[in-house]
Amino acid sequence: MASGVGAGVASGGGVAPYAELTFDAEGDVDLGSLAAVARLDATDLLVFAHGWNSDRSTATRLYERFFALFPGLVGPKTRLGYVGVVWPAMRFSDEPIPDFEDRGVGAEPGSRTALDPGTRRALAEFWPGREAELDRVAELLAEQPESEAAFIEFGALVRELAGVDVVDVIDGMDTADTADTTEIADTADEVAAVTAAPVPAVFAEDVLEVCRELTEALAEAGGPACPDLALGGGLRPLWNGAKELLRQATYYKMKKRAGVVGERGLGPVLAELGRQRPGLRIHLIGHSFGARLVSFSLRAVPDGARHIGSLTLLQGAFSHYVFADRLPHDRNRGGALGGLHRKVDGPVVACHSPHDTSLRVFYPLASRMAGDSAGVLGLDERWGAIGHDGVQAVPGAPRLTLDAALREGVPAAGCVSVDAGSVVRRGGAPSGAHSDICHAELARLVVAAGRMGR
Repeated sequence: MASGVGAGVASGGGVAPYAELTFDAEGDVDLGSLAAVARLDATDLLVFAHGWNSDRSTATRLYERFFALFPGLVGPKTRLGYVGVVWPAMRFSDEPIPDFEDRGVGAEPGSRTALDPGTRRALAEFWPGREAELDRVAELLAEQPESEAAFIEFGALVRELAGVDVVDVIDGMDTADTADTTEIADTADEVAAVTAAPVPAVFAEDVLEVCRELTEALAEAGGPACPDLALGGGLRPLWNGAKELLRQATYYKMKKRAGVVGERGLGPVLAELGRQRPGLRIHLIGHSFGARLVSFSLRAVPDGARHIGSLTLLQGAFSHYVFADRLPHDRNRGGALGGLHRKVDGPVVACHSPHDTSLRVFYPLASRMAGDSAGVLGLDERWGAIGHDGVQAVPGAPRLTLDAALREGVPAAGCVSVDAGSVVRRGGAPSGAHSDICHAELARLVVAAGRMGR
């Protein structure tokens, strides 16, 4: 078990009772934080897991803003307790989060590709002991040399940081850690992509071509608001894609970690809470990779258990086929969590938005290029995210607008997709509205899913 760091009850932005539940990268729980959660006096716990582009500070601010929406929404028989899950993610601090901060160094003309100090520190924690490589990566991104040799050097450095020359090409871990590929992949297609190629396509292909295609993807994500990403003028614009290549090198490790923390960490903790307090109802909420985390906790829910009252996924960064028993293009295969939505004693609500460019552009790109070298941007529906177009290939799962879901309610059980684009619509490049989730309408949707309303 992890110990000591950040244990106990925190402010919760004025809501009470509130506690933070802290895990390390292997899913071990901080015992002090676990004790604090166990002491919460509540009939219903809201358990919220933050996403990938977060650190402890941004996670806490997210919980403060989101949980502040709930007082007054629930009925008199419901006593809410609030839990913020804290897990080690990777914060690129030059990417703004709506309502939290303005863009930093990236807003300065000509410095978009430079690593700001916060991101540089986070990368040093993410890849400890690699200071020399990170210093050179930062130097190249800042100088943007118009030299093919510089791009080749940059690509080699990123490959080394990502550990793609070992058997586990996803995150450079020991081969024993690759036994359960569903910790990385959400469908059999992603498993095949991970295992078929000796090196992910994004690292195996010509680095200039990869940087060119990533730069084009950034331009697509930014649209007219990012004219500086337009191609032309030699090789210099391709350093935008080079920085995205560095970002993608962290993607696979974060995706695996979210699954590990969910299945080996949060799931057993919730199962034990359910055993100790049989009347307690737990409502899981996850954003981005945090949605993957809370969903993978269902693997630890005992058969017949009734303590998970609802599951709400806010812009979930994992496969839209994850709950499918069978894939539409391969009836012999299913999602990594095929059928596990039935372990929720209530609905699984997947919120999605067309304004989320992180999931519309970059999630399918990253998923496919994990192993397919036939062309980085040759995408199809196999690689879609649940936060982009909702639950797919689950028979009978309705699709609702947010207005209809709030007006008419959501099903009492099973999967439902809710188009939240009417409120999840604000944010800059490259992620778009991916983090625009602090809205009263979404809090009301959580209350409706959990049957906690007045």
